[in-house]
Amino acid sequence: MTLRITVIGTGYLGATHAACMAELGHEVLGLDIDPEKIATLAAGRVPMYEPGLAELLVRHAAGHEGSTGRLRFTTSYQEAAEFGDVHFICTNTPQKKGEFAADMSYVDTALDSLAPHLTRPTLVVGKSTVPVGSASRLAERLATLAPAGAAAELAWNPEFLREGYAVGDTLHPDRIVVGVREGRAEELLREVYATPIEEGVPFVVTDYPTSELVKAAANSFLATKISFINAMAEVCENAGADVVQLSQALAHDPRIGGKFLQAGLGFGGGCLPKDIRAFMARAGELGADQALTFLREVDSINMRRRSRMVELAREQCGGGFLGRRVAVFGAAFKPNSDDIRDSPALNVAAQIQLQGAQVTVYDPKAMDNARKMFPSLAYADSPFEAAEGAHVVLHLTEWQEFRELDPATLGTFVAERRVLDGRNVLDADRWRAAGWSYRAMGRPTVE
Repeated sequence: MTLRITVIGTGYLGATHAACMAELGHEVLGLDIDPEKIATLAAGRVPMYEPGLAELLVRHAAGHEGSTGRLRFTTSYQEAAEFGDVHFICTNTPQKKGEFAADMSYVDTALDSLAPHLTRPTLVVGKSTVPVGSASRLAERLATLAPAGAAAELAWNPEFLREGYAVGDTLHPDRIVVGVREGRAEELLREVYATPIEEGVPFVVTDYPTSELVKAAANSFLATKISFINAMAEVCENAGADVVQLSQALAHDPRIGGKFLQAGLGFGGGCLPKDIRAFMARAGELGADQALTFLREVDSINMRRRSRMVELAREQCGGGFLGRRVAVFGAAFKPNSDDIRDSPALNVAAQIQLQGAQVTVYDPKAMDNARKMFPSLAYADSPFEAAEGAHVVLHLTEWQEFRELDPATLGTFVAERRVLDGRNVLDADRWRAAGWSYRAMGRPTVE
């Protein structure tokens, strides 16, 4: 069944969800208060880098030759309310300035702006990552503000997107979780996701608080797993062991598995760091702060990896950065993305620059965003240009382009053949064979 769906908020999550809902056959109207963003999307251009998203947008955005026309955009809440059977709220919930807690103002504003226009039975669905208890509060507010009253229902449907794989994660998710109370909410959401459900994707129906906790718990578990192996890397460095071999041995245990068990510079981005902090803050409000004290150490281990990389770079530069040139490969917080939010790579680059080095950064997709956020850093148009005259090369975002570099060719550009592999993915033997001093966190030193 084709539904009329609105998506409120057309950032990373919203733009992806809107395009994918059109791909699933629904009529979709994307809404944002930023006219420039709406104009960009309506023109068939994606304001961020996400593999496969631009193609979906052109395939479905109205006004483009050969498109299905199933996807349109607006800045009008009234138009959205009149159009939609189901309204997805996809606005951001950033970390509050000076606090660990999540900033709910964007979600609250979206609901407050939409609700007064809801005059008929409808379903509002939250996808944003929110503190547990938010859905119950918002459901009450929706029923109060909407002319339709209790006929305006609320459901919570957390997103589990991985940047760089968001299109596939939306069209072919590993599970769909919906938090509902009663009424037609479950039935409508089964219609929304009819195609993936037919493909065998698990459809998990639960209550509001459980649905909210699923995302917080999942991100906390993944962050814990990453910090665990990075803590083991610290032990390996002091014991002379190899964390890569340790990780491989652990991965053979089916209870542990190998995913998120790769030691390196740690996690960043707009989700894991702020989500685990918001989870801790909310647990404290609920009187359950002792249950999540371990997440403070998870966060601490993660941030310590950045300081350790700066220390290693200083060692490679002879004990100080003054007068030294450092090449940084990577600006995005992860590959296949141009997202630089809480990027470990740029954090390290900025720290090294502040300590006196001349730092030059190259990234395949995140250069424009990096320049806006860190204008004082130098930038290059290729890894070879970035490495010109460098005394050490730092590999900090694991793009495939960097794995495929010829170390012998790169060596002709640098002042000294020294590389620090912050992601433990470069072929150490290949780089050493080309005359490079190769170092990585948690691995034995071989000179």
